[in-house]
Amino acid sequence: MRTSDVYLKGLGVFLPQTVSVEQAVRRGLYPRDEVEAHDLGGAAVAGMISAPEMALAAAQEAFKRCGQRPEDTDLILYADSWHQGPDGWQPQFFIQRNLGCDRALGIEIRQGCNGMFGALELAASYLRAVPERESALLVASDNFGTPLIDRWRTGAGFILGDAACAVLLGREPGFAQLLSVCTTTVPEAEEVHRSGEALFPPGCLVGRDLDLAGRGESFNAKAMAETGSTAVWDRVYQTVPDVIGRNLAEAGITIDDVSRIAVMNFSREIIENRYLAMLGLPLSRSTWDFGRTVGHIGASDQVVSLDHLLTAGEIGAGDHVLLFGLGPGMTACSAVVRILHRPSWLG
Repeated sequence: MRTSDVYLKGLGVFLPQTVSVEQAVRRGLYPRDEVEAHDLGGAAVAGMISAPEMALAAAQEAFKRCGQRPEDTDLILYADSWHQGPDGWQPQFFIQRNLGCDRALGIEIRQGCNGMFGALELAASYLRAVPERESALLVASDNFGTPLIDRWRTGAGFILGDAACAVLLGREPGFAQLLSVCTTTVPEAEEVHRSGEALFPPGCLVGRDLDLAGRGESFNAKAMAETGSTAVWDRVYQTVPDVIGRNLAEAGITIDDVSRIAVMNFSREIIENRYLAMLGLPLSRSTWDFGRTVGHIGASDQVVSLDHLLTAGEIGAGDHVLLFGLGPGMTACSAVVRILHRPSWLG
């Protein structure tokens, strides 16, 4: 979807202190033989700070940085991957109450680690639908430090980190322009993230740990038994150049015009060999070197990396940043952001 009339006004990040892989190995939390295999550096760990509190801090920073008033917000979209608080309660209203965004529509988005891409597309459509709508607040937040999940071992090729991010979108020009957002879904791979488990009752209600690696192994074994191959993964990986190609075309640029690509915070092998290789991009053009130090922080990976690129001075006016993510569904999502000028909060 072309979105060149939508702009990034502000960014906010809450990133806790990190626990290194070396520390985790010494504590018996992370397998020593995976250190070299994945080349991951550590994970941000929030302790007892709740996900909604982190999201609020990130949102407050975004408003403070750009000087926009929270009460002028028309839409709040809250993306998350893990439990946020008491059952029967929704976190977006916690944000709304504490910010004073009384007239905003508040919605929670459950799109896994691609939640911010869905939020970008929905927010852009919402703002463009009615001329009087001015701005949207997009937040993502997760604290994985809970029972029933082991941040160090639950998935293959990644460690789960805690963090929150916030993006303020508007129709008036900001420091960056959102040129395009695209999504492609491979529904036949929907079972990847649930294979081997019953749909009801949910595992969290019967004390079953989340084991994404085990579900993936179950899916592959089932596919081999039924069809003699795991060809569905070929379809998943083919969506990467497809969705990015469509995204770049809508943005009016080529891959050569991309200054940096913000990716999921996965292992070096996954990012370098499975994704960047098919795009013809070196690892140095990605945000992997930063992402490896904080862990896979749910739906916040790409936005936190974008904030890092800006604050570290690694991108500036005229640069194009490609955001990419692969998530449950399976969905492949891509967005192109053009930096218009140095954000005022950086001085």
